[in-house]
Amino acid sequence: QVQLVESGGGLVQAGGSLRLSCLASGGTFSSSVMGWFRQAPGKEREFVAAISWRGDITNYAGSVKGRFTISRDNAKNTLYLQMNSLKPEDTAVYYCAADRLARVIFTTPSSYDYWGQGTQVTVSS
Repeated sequence: QVQLVESGGGLVQAGGSLRLSCLASGGTFSSSVMGWFRQAPGKEREFVAAISWRGDITNYAGSVKGRFTISRDNAKNTLYLQMNSLKPEDTAVYYCAADRLARVIFTTPSSYDYWGQGTQVTVSS
């Protein structure tokens, strides 16, 4: 069983930056594809970014490409999401997720086995 705990969310003005972290415990973090998803009120959960277990392959949603950077530190069992040039439309609850033992990056939420509780990101205009 993998436990995921996100942190780093908050309120920021448009154009600002935030760095989200996701600490994993109790499982196979270093052999899991890890992803970030977000869900705004009244909308479905959507893919943001994902990273291979080695950290050498990444995938981004078009809406965040060039502004967000996903990374991981397997020695610290931690996943990161650096978010720059934030926009009001980035406002959502952000979740990290683990696709255990995966060797291919998927972008659909149903492909992921474990989820964190989420952290709120609010971008004011």
